[in-house]
Amino acid sequence: MGRTASDAQPGYRHVDGHWLIELRLRETRQIFNRLDPAPFREKDLDPAAESYIEDAVREVGEGRPMKLVIRLAGPAAADPEADSLPSAVRNFFEYRALHAGIALSRLLREGTASLGIALLFLAACLGLRNAISDRAGWAVLSEGLLIIGWVGLWRPVEIFLYDWWQVWRRQRRLARISRLVVEVIREP
Repeated sequence: MGRTASDAQPGYRHVDGHWLIELRLRETRQIFNRLDPAPFREKDLDPAAESYIEDAVREVGEGRPMKLVIRLAGPAAADPEADSLPSAVRNFFEYRALHAGIALSRLLREGTASLGIALLFLAACLGLRNAISDRAGWAVLSEGLLIIGWVGLWRPVEIFLYDWWQVWRRQRRLARISRLVVEVIREP
């Protein structure tokens, strides 16, 4: 079932078929991380701006049509660098999506390596358990080896069942944000 305009979070306007994520800036540099020495188009976004945009996309609903609107007032409206804002925002989120993909690959490699190690550990515990299971008085150690062998699988199972999809969803969200229409509106 599709969502209607009333399904969106308060604070987001629906105009011409798009949900608007709006930022108001007094100066163009306000959206960027002031500590980043990179050239204008390659600067990192301010962490608060990045978080706001990402949270807004999540709140509106990632599959819905959206537009990022940057409203410039005062001196920012006359800033010639304002024309570069759409490409700077897209570049930033493309970069973040790329790094989220790298993090996902790294996590899955870690999960695969951890699974191999855990299976070897489980096999060693089961082998040792079988070797001592016939001895009288060794029942507690035997059961302990069984339990600890299975506990060794905990982290790889956690990676493959739970951890990967959060990173994957963030990568998708960042890639989606990088493709948003970014509109700069200059206000008097």
